[in-house]
Amino acid sequence: MVRPNEEVEALLKEYADLVLITGGDAFKARAYEKAARAIGGYHADVSKLDAEGLHEIPNVGKSIAEKVLQYLRTGRMPAVEEVRSKIPAGVRQLMAIPTLGPRKAMTLYEDLHISSVPELLDAIHEERLRDLKGFGPKTEENILHGIDLMQAAGDRVPINVAMEVAEEIVAELSALSGCVSCAYAGSLRRMRETIGDVDILVAAGRSAPFMDAFTRLPDTAEVIAHGTKKTSIRTTKGLQIDLRVVPPDSWGAGLQYFTGSKAHNIRTREMAVHHKLKLSEYGLFHAKSGKKIVSQTEEEVYARLGLPWIPPTLREDRGEVAAGLRGELPDLVTEADIRGDLHTHTDLTDGLAPLDEMVTAAARRGLRYYAVTDHAPNLYMQRMTDEKVLAQRERVRELDGRHRKMRLLHGTELNIDPDGNVDWPQEFLRDFDLCVAAVHSHFNQGRDALTRRLVAACENPEVNIIGHPTTRIIGKRPGLDMDLDAVFAACARTGTALEINAHPDRLDLSDEHILRAKRYGVKFAINTDAHAPLHLEYLRYGVGTAQRGWLTTEDVINTWPLARLRRFLHKDGSAGPSSTS
Repeated sequence: MVRPNEEVEALLKEYADLVLITGGDAFKARAYEKAARAIGGYHADVSKLDAEGLHEIPNVGKSIAEKVLQYLRTGRMPAVEEVRSKIPAGVRQLMAIPTLGPRKAMTLYEDLHISSVPELLDAIHEERLRDLKGFGPKTEENILHGIDLMQAAGDRVPINVAMEVAEEIVAELSALSGCVSCAYAGSLRRMRETIGDVDILVAAGRSAPFMDAFTRLPDTAEVIAHGTKKTSIRTTKGLQIDLRVVPPDSWGAGLQYFTGSKAHNIRTREMAVHHKLKLSEYGLFHAKSGKKIVSQTEEEVYARLGLPWIPPTLREDRGEVAAGLRGELPDLVTEADIRGDLHTHTDLTDGLAPLDEMVTAAARRGLRYYAVTDHAPNLYMQRMTDEKVLAQRERVRELDGRHRKMRLLHGTELNIDPDGNVDWPQEFLRDFDLCVAAVHSHFNQGRDALTRRLVAACENPEVNIIGHPTTRIIGKRPGLDMDLDAVFAACARTGTALEINAHPDRLDLSDEHILRAKRYGVKFAINTDAHAPLHLEYLRYGVGTAQRGWLTTEDVINTWPLARLRRFLHKDGSAGPSSTS
């Protein structure tokens, strides 16, 4: 159920880390990192490619292609296993801690004989790390935070991993005879950023055929429970999936119940009690007589409680029931509302596909406008120059003339340096259609310095969007420690949008931060930060996060017509509401 591309990507990334730990060639490790990213973002299924097909993937040379083919044929990559054998298991366990790199993990093992998280915690509390070169109180603090992140993540998986599995299962079960309805529910339907287990709901007269078919799915590793009302399996990747079958006339009540959240369901059950009713997964009943009133659709259930249908992304008991009673639920932004993507990359810097391919993929998705925003020169490893970016601009203008239904914008992703400055001077930046600015380094500055850094970027008249604002990577890197309210206020004051980065590993801003920023009157841009055509599909996760933050089209600048967007990008406050296309 997980794409073979992702399996190979993870294996090659691990190999790159192991090469560094064992003192191998840093350039070799970098080559494997690049190949891993390229394969992970490649549009075609690598398991169906031969050597020639693999060579067409950027950064995949003969040696790497041979290792990939070997793994796809046998399920093993001996080169990785050989290097693994040189690394103690304890070091690999320590490497799993976010914020603790492979070299520091090896140092802890060799110098202090630490080979587990509990041993590491003991050493930190005893302050034994401080005698090691490169370690100190700040390092200890970062490691402790990394352990917290790892433990909080537990067995949860990114939303895209769960979504891919869920949609495959829904398709399989929907095709069976007797299936009236089938959908995923739970936290996945609510578009939470990580998923603990996947809930699948089927409406059918007989449950047995569905329960049996469910246990025979190709990637089933273990049948945890097999019943008539509920069956649970664990996939080969460790993800638990629960299937429930309800009678067709209980579909709406069942979908509402199993979607949750728990807090939202408590609220709706309290409302049912207030109306002398009882709400369960089988329907809404008279409390006294037990007679079923409604159950077939969610809309009927909510209506009988005096509520409009509440979108699943709002069902977190964060005021949605009260808003529904007042008739004030937001008209949430949808994927269909998004007219353009304002943050994408090509292989001119760290993207995996050339400009033409990215533009073609965007046009196929029906976008009205599309921005190319490759990195600026301050990220030296990207090797950007004035000449390269100006040549790209000419090419963008040429392609713009060929696409009648989609306008192309030429932008850049600037690096916000430790003082809040960005790569190019203002006079050079004025000729870009838009500028995204983001933090890419010096994450450990103090809170006040980080806050000043982001505020200074907002105050730059050429900066239009703050990209992945907190820099977090879910489960791996915490967000910046800064005064977010000061940053939100600066964005609102200067007319600088905040990005909702749709990549499932980021989803930055988070829904909680979106809710806070919205109160300041901040505008947002839902962008994919795509580095390959396949990444353009991540838009759905950014939209889901925006919905969880109660955003409407008025809040999201890339739902606006291009003329209105251009006025906003001038940062002069002239972008008022508009309905023209």
